[in-house]
Amino acid sequence: MEAVVIASASFFAALLTFFSGFGLGTLLMPVAAIFFPPTIAIAITAVVHFANNVLKFFLVAKSANIKVLLSFGLPAVVFAFLGAYLLGFLSDMDVLYAYKFFDKSFFITPIKLSIGLLILFFVMLESLAFFSKIALDKRWLPLGGVLSGFFGGLSGNQGAFRSMFLLKAGLGKEQFVATGVVLAVMVDSARMIIYKESFLLHTEIDWSMILIATSAAFLGTLVGNRVLKKVSIEFIRIVVSVLLVIISLGLISGVI
Repeated sequence: MEAVVIASASFFAALLTFFSGFGLGTLLMPVAAIFFPPTIAIAITAVVHFANNVLKFFLVAKSANIKVLLSFGLPAVVFAFLGAYLLGFLSDMDVLYAYKFFDKSFFITPIKLSIGLLILFFVMLESLAFFSKIALDKRWLPLGGVLSGFFGGLSGNQGAFRSMFLLKAGLGKEQFVATGVVLAVMVDSARMIIYKESFLLHTEIDWSMILIATSAAFLGTLVGNRVLKKVSIEFIRIVVSVLLVIISLGLISGVI
């Protein structure tokens, strides 16, 4: 049963997040955590997330915007290292609130609450008519890289900040998807180095489940790549906004 549920979650999450550029790890981890201890669920999610991004890299990387990669990606990689290191120091931070729902415990932490509120703020800002028409000045891209990389290393939620800034960078749909994919691989590579030393080497990973989840995610990505030519940038914008709201509420409530 867990194989079917996790494979289904991987497929649909990969299909949706192919367009948004984020969310696979955020959507898959809570599902994996239903069947496995948190450290194993995180390890499964991290490996599947990285492998799927590598596949997307080979599918669409040629359409990436080089200038955005440099101005956004370099600060993102540097701060991904810093965020991943800081995670070790903040992992013991006191929980703000704990509650149970259907006999499952949920915890609201300062980090997740802050990230969730920040993402929700940007979504509400984006919904304002005057703001949605503004194109982002290129000088703000390094700041986007700092936020994306830092929170990516700290909590794995870098994609939400990355997509918010890239949507304002004046990119076409192919460039938006491709640039986001390359940036994700850059940040993932940085944080996987730190994670490998901190817990991946010391976690008893279920490799058969990783293979199943990764295969399902690959299938979702391949389907998404075929559908990309048939969708508009406005569709992608809607998908991004909906997933941002879901993820922000999940973080604020402690579900994610």
